[in-house]
Amino acid sequence: MRKIAAFAIALALIPLTSVAVLAAEAAATAEKAGGESEQSATDWQHWEPENSVASLPSLQRGARNFMAYCSGCHSLKYMRYSRMAADLKIPDALLEKDLIQPGDNKNNYIIGSLAPADGEAWFGKAPPDLSLIARSKGTEYVYQFLKTFYSDPAAPTGVNNLALPGTAMPHVLAELQGVQIAGFKSGANPGEKIFTGFEPGVAGRLSAKEYDDFVRDTVNFLDYVGEPAQLSRESLGVWVVLFLLVFTGIAYLLKAEYWKDVK
Repeated sequence: MRKIAAFAIALALIPLTSVAVLAAEAAATAEKAGGESEQSATDWQHWEPENSVASLPSLQRGARNFMAYCSGCHSLKYMRYSRMAADLKIPDALLEKDLIQPGDNKNNYIIGSLAPADGEAWFGKAPPDLSLIARSKGTEYVYQFLKTFYSDPAAPTGVNNLALPGTAMPHVLAELQGVQIAGFKSGANPGEKIFTGFEPGVAGRLSAKEYDDFVRDTVNFLDYVGEPAQLSRESLGVWVVLFLLVFTGIAYLLKAEYWKDVK
């Protein structure tokens, strides 16, 4: 347990700007990541993140990812910096240095820097709050959305998305994933287009495996934000099960004691 705690603390001390560390994954996570990467791109609607909120290092990396790439536009209006730091075992020094936005303090809620009016003017709509996105849409949807951006010169932002066609959101992770090209063929109905797969486009800073890990950690963090209590609930569940097992044993012995006279 001491080794696991030390590993989690070490990961928490990773600077936000260090993207190279995304390749350092635990063996179990690597096996999960490999499964989706081997799937056909045409099966994207069945991609699953296979995230686990029990993985503290993953949640720490996800918090880093969100604050570095998402918090400029999106808020987490039900999550305080202090709650996040306490749950994810993030040291106060790191929280103050790399995670808290300028002008905020650790007792504030995490509010995006972009004013709603500016969001509407620039993108046509204000970026939504993401506090409950994983609960309302599902972690699968968020994972698929972040992985299926593709080049579309006709779109205002230059990209489109398979999971949310016509999205107003730019591909903010393009520097990491790159910009892929989607292939389509004509369907049976007029105007129908059938997705045939992705082709290489502009390369990003991360490999496909590293980008999968990056997205998985980010989705894992949003899953936690949607229900922070699940961290303690799942750990408490182990003790509840142990109690029920012990209680069952005591109840059996009590039953045997009562029934021995009857027999």
